[in-house]
Amino acid sequence: MIVLGLTGSIGMGKSTTAALFAEEGVPVFDADAAVAQMYLPGGEAVPLIEHAFPGCTSKGSGVDRDKLSAALQADPAKFETLNAIVHPLVGAARRRFFHEAEQSGAEIVVLDVPLLFETGQHDQVHHVVVVSAPEAVQRDRVLAREGMSVDKFEAILARQTPDAEKRARADHVIDTSQGVEFARDQVRALLDQLRTDEDAS
Repeated sequence: MIVLGLTGSIGMGKSTTAALFAEEGVPVFDADAAVAQMYLPGGEAVPLIEHAFPGCTSKGSGVDRDKLSAALQADPAKFETLNAIVHPLVGAARRRFFHEAEQSGAEIVVLDVPLLFETGQHDQVHHVVVVSAPEAVQRDRVLAREGMSVDKFEAILARQTPDAEKRARADHVIDTSQGVEFARDQVRALLDQLRTDEDAS
């Protein structure tokens, strides 16, 4: 089973690209979606986050992302605390995903991980696929989001490996600057190439 690590900075179109892989029948593990599930009422992360970040959860809504974000902005060193809670839980969810994919006979799977390089997970995949677009396109996309500000955008970028470095370290780059169909063609071409290479080996 070929494991693709899909990553890309904020606003580059990574979620759209992950959906394109899924439309081609490739199982996709979405790390962000796994975390969102854990943050819901009754989720595995809720009591652990309440212990580490008192007042950032409630019985009715689980983890309050706004309060958690404010706590992290007030004390950025706490990101390590949050990562120590979340990463093991995501790891367990990922192992369940791999097991189910193997049971279903999948040839290729995608791990959609925003911080693939930052967390060292690029070493755990066969191919790194970076989703990219020009800086001006990225900026326009992100600043158009509700509740986004220039300061918030720049703070997010500061925690992410620069796009140029990601592209330099990638095995494959998907360019999303010219729309969904352009990206879809690249996804299909990559899958065809991987399947051809696998058949030849």
